[in-house]
Amino acid sequence: MIDPGALGRRLHDLRADRGLALSALAARAAVSVSMLSAIERGEKTPTVVVLSRIADGLGLSLSRLLADLESDRVIVRRAAEQDHVAEPGGWHRTVLTPVVPGVNFEWIRTTLPPGCDAGSFPAYAAGSHEFVAVESGTLWLGVGSAEYVLAAGDSVYFPADETHSYANRGAEPCSYHVAALVMRSRLTRPITSS
Repeated sequence: MIDPGALGRRLHDLRADRGLALSALAARAAVSVSMLSAIERGEKTPTVVVLSRIADGLGLSLSRLLADLESDRVIVRRAAEQDHVAEPGGWHRTVLTPVVPGVNFEWIRTTLPPGCDAGSFPAYAAGSHEFVAVESGTLWLGVGSAEYVLAAGDSVYFPADETHSYANRGAEPCSYHVAALVMRSRLTRPITSS
């Protein structure tokens, strides 16, 4: 398991060694200054995607960034440690998976209120994959130029190297899970703390 304090100290030292201000690394990594600061203080445990972006911003591989920080082969992420993100438009995501060095995998639970369009997301690098399983409600999933309507219990796989979108055009909330294997971080809107 990675100790958040040790990770924060390592990030601070790597940033300082490169003469980068928090804002400079945040811009390079497409991560908000507040998120980066919270990680350096050991107050937040970043997701794999966020860590990968920070590694890119530092000019390192993710495995090099996390070298010597893993103290246990079994990593438990308690419910209280999960990242809960309230997005504009009323939708909510929870990152369920712990950060595992060298494994670019995330499992996210998302809830979209009725009539909510979560928007379009840029493609990940080639070789990335997403699996989606709808828990309740109806999900409108866009992949490239195609759209798929998924009901509770439905699941889908798609190569995540295409633009994709999620929407709930129904009258009931929609909850779904996304399991993503990301080959490389995508540079999108900055990730902010919540």
